[in-house]
Amino acid sequence: MSAEVTTVSLTGGKPTYLLAEYDSPGQCMKAAEKLRDAGFTRFDTHTPFPVHGMDHAMGMKDSKLGLIVFAAAMTGLTTAVAMITFMNGIDYPIIVGGKPAISIPSMVPVCFELTVLFSAFGTVFGMFGLNRLPQHHHPLFESDRFRAATDDKFFVSVDYRDPKFDFDKTKDLLETASPNHIEIIEDIQS
Repeated sequence: MSAEVTTVSLTGGKPTYLLAEYDSPGQCMKAAEKLRDAGFTRFDTHTPFPVHGMDHAMGMKDSKLGLIVFAAAMTGLTTAVAMITFMNGIDYPIIVGGKPAISIPSMVPVCFELTVLFSAFGTVFGMFGLNRLPQHHHPLFESDRFRAATDDKFFVSVDYRDPKFDFDKTKDLLETASPNHIEIIEDIQS
């Protein structure tokens, strides 16, 4: 059975995405696996809830966010140690009760707090950067059918800029997973 193909056009823009709509997460995952196995790299799945195993079906690698957060945490720790050492040992050393100016036990709270603070900033800004946020416009938002992605439908979008993209072959590949509907998304801003 061949899915109905329609075009969502924004006043004659260039085609940017091929969007396939599915009824179940299994169909969506099957389509993602087929795209991955065919060598596609510029595609995404859109589901109303997290689907276990979808990242593997898409061939996604582990996130780089952990490395970003670790680097930020080490920067925070280094900053705390350098700041305390400079302030207490060099800039304004005050010896109280014979205690050394640079004392590790007194450094722990500040080191902990700056490590957590820098980690939080690394997480937020790293996530924004990796997810390319904020993104105020996306061509998929112009599709009326795509609104069901937050309700009860499952979508696979394939970017026209993918090196493996050929309209007829990609459409046929998506149809092997039995989509309800396939749309060509055009965007005037691309």
